[in-house]
Amino acid sequence: MRQHDTRNGRIVLISSRRSFCSIFSVLPYRDCTQVGDMKLDGGRQCHSTGVCLKEIIGLEGVELGADGKTTVIDYVKPSDLKKDMNETFKEKFPHIKLTLSKIRSLKREMRKLAQEECGFEEPTVAMAFVYFEKLALKGKLNKQNRKLCAGACVLLAAKIGSDLRKHEVKHLIDKLEEKFRLNRRELIAFEFPVLVALEFALHLPEHEVMPHYRRLVQNS
Repeated sequence: MRQHDTRNGRIVLISSRRSFCSIFSVLPYRDCTQVGDMKLDGGRQCHSTGVCLKEIIGLEGVELGADGKTTVIDYVKPSDLKKDMNETFKEKFPHIKLTLSKIRSLKREMRKLAQEECGFEEPTVAMAFVYFEKLALKGKLNKQNRKLCAGACVLLAAKIGSDLRKHEVKHLIDKLEEKFRLNRRELIAFEFPVLVALEFALHLPEHEVMPHYRRLVQNS
């Protein structure tokens, strides 16, 4: 059984079965069919079409109260935590066809490729994350196209956020083709549908990019 409680702009998920608490922040992406952002800091309300959840903070065995103090609770097996998070995510976002753990896994692959293998900096990766999450919130991701979407988001973010030369674009496409096992022609052709889904809004406001950027810097 789950309970949902809003505290200071955050949603607190409590599972009585496994005794854990995870906190999500609430803040919408604008111009995203008025559906909220999974990843931005709290303090603002979401549109009535849905609740907006920040990427889950790993809080296995720790409860963070509204006052910021922590309380140690029962240890939670990672597999149980993952299952409950995916179930809760599905309840809140039934139109999203991928599990939360799969979305997070794809974002880790995007970051590793962009930063470690291609040398792009955190702002570019943060932009790719925003594009990717907006596609998820619009219900555009599925099992068949998830890697094409991830690759197209990295490619678009690199083109917008970095002054790429022709050989650098080729190198990035080579890496995306190898990492995500994509067909080069399909990847390039998929850029435009992604661009349309994002409503051509590739230049992002600071409040959408900065939360991702700060987390990337903290985890580097």
